[in-house]
Formats: sequence, structure tokens, C-alpha cells
Amino acid sequence: MRKIPLNYVDEGMLLGRSIIDSEGNILLRSGVELDEYYIRRLYEIGIHYIYIRDIFSGEADEEDVISEETRITTVKLVKNTFSHLQQDRKINTIALRKVVNNMLDEILDNSNVLLSISDISTIDNLVFYHSVSVCTLSIMTGITMNYNETKLKELGIGALLHDIGKSKIDPDLLFRSGNLNEEESALLSKHSEFGYTIIRDYGDLSLLSAHVALQHHERWDGKGYPRQLAGSSIHEYARIVAAANTYDELMTDRPNRPAYQVNQAINLIKRMSGIYFDPAVVNAMISNIASYPLGCFIKLNTGEIGIVSHINAQTPQRPIIRIIIDNSLRRIPHPHEIDLSRMTTVIPVEVLSEHELQKLLPRPSGT
Repeated sequence: MRKIPLNYVDEGMLLGRSIIDSEGNILLRSGVELDEYYIRRLYEIGIHYIYIRDIFSGEADEEDVISEETRITTVKLVKNTFSHLQQDRKINTIALRKVVNNMLDEILDNSNVLLSISDISTIDNLVFYHSVSVCTLSIMTGITMNYNETKLKELGIGALLHDIGKSKIDPDLLFRSGNLNEEESALLSKHSEFGYTIIRDYGDLSLLSAHVALQHHERWDGKGYPRQLAGSSIHEYARIVAAANTYDELMTDRPNRPAYQVNQAINLIKRMSGIYFDPAVVNAMISNIASYPLGCFIKLNTGEIGIVSHINAQTPQRPIIRIIIDNSLRRIPHPHEIDLSRMTTVIPVEVLSEHELQKLLPRPSGT
């Protein structure tokens, strides 16, 4: 399957990944054939990207580092946690620790799988899905940095709850699509201190997890907030979550801009290394991300265009590609696969967006 903007979806395409709300309800099930009604409804609920199966994507499935069941359970728990805090009710710390333990177990079991799938969510559920994605990438980064189980669990709780202070912010301010004024920006930035206070007040949660909420907007160069900490004065957990937080934000569609492609987001994070982020953290985090996700189109130095059909975990820059377009920009009737890890002279030169691809080719429809 592959991820494409909704405005490039044609009737007859098959949905590649279920659309699920933050309550765990399946809004549209994987495998359904998309028609005019379904496409219109996706627009209406604020979905801008979906995973599809079409004549290009073939049968290969992307492996995810955590299961759909665990992701749904965790998103739902994060939403309930926000809701309880908004109602001044106690949060279920036992359930929070349990889901982080489950995530950790699954990530360890899938240690050879790179992060390749991004979540699909509506604007009003964005913060909940974002929290789970940041937690996943943070734990993967901690594993690369040789954290023990205790540290991974503390990091995981801190990452999952890094934005919990936003439960104390007016939702109209959180989801506003326009620019905020100075007063509104100052209020929104208070979420890090609110989050610290919330987590700190639960004795069965580590104070180090609370510091993640407090410090995840500090910058390596000391120009962040709320305390302008710099370098190693920022707790390492918070340094990890800061990088994971920004990466996931770049990969998420926003009202004022479309989502970045993976290679664009990685390159931007690299440029921010040593300024916003700890360079060691950036290197560890990026090593867990598939630079060329399954389903993305790549132009090769041969002039051919292929779609990534398999990710080589040991050599993520050299995936297996199904060649679908020859160097004369003609569709190949019988696509064939090449393994770039075994070919030293064939090099990816460009990742093509759906828009760039469609400028070269007629839009495919159906499967």
C-alpha cells in the first residue's frame, strides 16, 4: 500500500489501511472500494491523506512496529486521560504503565522493523495520535541508545504524556488554524509546565517522566522554553522526545501546510541538529526511520522509476524497488524488482510526490 493525498484518490481504488477514530471505532475498513460518497465523507471529517492499494502498489504489506490493536488501545487511553483531566478527575496511571509496557514489548519483538507508517487522523484527534507516535519513536531511539528496561519505561511514559498539559488549554486555541498572537502563544507554551505539574503529582509515575513534559520544548542551543536550558542541562529523555515530537509534527498534515515527505523531514531534522536537538539523539532517532518507506516512488540514476516494495533494515538507504516505468517514461507491462543493496551503480536520486508522478503519467484508477 502507499500513502497519497486525498485529492489524488480515484473511485475504484482500495483503501489500504483502516480509518479509525480516537474511540477505536473503524470509520472505514481496509480493503473497501472507494466511491464518490466515501471520498466526500473523508473530506468532510478532515482526512487529507489515506493509504491505498492500486495498480502500482502491488500486494506487499508494510510492517508496523506496534500492532493496530495496541495503537487503538493507546490512542483511546490518551484521549480518556485528557478527558479526565479536563473534568478534574484522576487519571488511570496503572493503565498508562500497562500500555507503555505493551508498546515496549512489541517494539522489542519487532526490533528489525524501521518506522515507516504514519498515522491518519482528523484535526480534533491529532494530539492523541501524535502522543502515541512520539512515544513509539522515542522508545525506538532509547533502545538504539542502549537504555535498560527501567529507563525505556520512564521515557515511554514521559513521551506518551509529553503534551498532557494541553488538557488545560482551551481546545479552540489548540486547534486554531490561523497564527496566534503573542498572548495566545504565551498561553499555549504553558502546556509544558502544566504537564510537569500533572505528572509530578502522581507518586507512582517517575519524576523524570514529568521532566519530559517540562523540557521537551527546550533547545540544544538554550533558546527554547520554559527555562532556556542548553545542552546536557536538558534531561536526555526530553532531548529524545523533542526530536521525535518535531519529526512527527513534520510528518503530519496541518491546516497551514501539507505533511512533509520522509526524506524532507529527515533532512530538516539533520539541519536542526546541534541547534535545536542533541546531535547524538538525532543520529539514533534517524537510524530507526525508513528513509524510503514502502510504497514511495523513487527515480533512479538510470532514469527508471520504481516503487519501494521492501525495506532492507540493515541498509535502509538501499531498498528493494519494483521498476514500473522505464527511462522513456513508459509503463512496464511486467514490472520487475531490483535489490539496491546488491547494486552499487544504481542510485536513488529523487523521491517523487504523487503530484510529480502524475505530471509524468496519466492517473491510474482501480487496481
